[in-house]
Amino acid sequence: MVVEEHDKQPEPEEVHHTVYSVANLITILRLLLVPFFFAVLVSSQGERGRLTAFLIYAVAASTDWIDGQIARRTHTVTQFGKIVDPLVDRLLLASGVVGLYLIDVLPPWVPLVLIARDVYLLQGAYRLEHYHVILPVTRAGKLTTTVLLAGFSSLIAGWPELPGLGVLESSWLPGWGSQPAALGIWLAYAGIVLSVTAAAQYTVIARKARARAIAAREGDAA
Repeated sequence: MVVEEHDKQPEPEEVHHTVYSVANLITILRLLLVPFFFAVLVSSQGERGRLTAFLIYAVAASTDWIDGQIARRTHTVTQFGKIVDPLVDRLLLASGVVGLYLIDVLPPWVPLVLIARDVYLLQGAYRLEHYHVILPVTRAGKLTTTVLLAGFSSLIAGWPELPGLGVLESSWLPGWGSQPAALGIWLAYAGIVLSVTAAAQYTVIARKARARAIAAREGDAA
């Protein structure tokens, strides 16, 4: 049972089971770029290395929209793409936030919050599999991914740079002190807020879906 966001009935969409499509090829290429990007970022020396990592990350992040558009416009949406494409997004976000932490751009609480959120959602998805329920990616979830990918891209490049607010001097809150910080840190903060909001929304949707699945099972048993 697939639960649609806000319980809306989805428009009919044919889902193919083949792996061979242009959209899936782009998804696979995005997947291959993830470890390459991470290696370049954590071993980067100077601005040239950071720029190379930024270009790889930007390409991998921007093609997420491209493969989705190709799949829908050519009517080649596949089960492989519906499973692997969100997985690549998660890997991109994880590699970005961990890599930025390892090169001392992000404080440790940022990866901890985002990784904990993903673990929580994965645990919920695993429990829902017992009831054969699959939750779709919500609009809040898509917006979260977009904002975080944009924020991490800016942090990797280190620009555009904005002056610090001068409100609170703390290494755990870049941008709030007097030191300038990349625009991406503010997008990262916004993405964290959106991430927690999306997790709360998924929780509500998941509980309703679980209740319906239990009611359906009891009805069948009766």
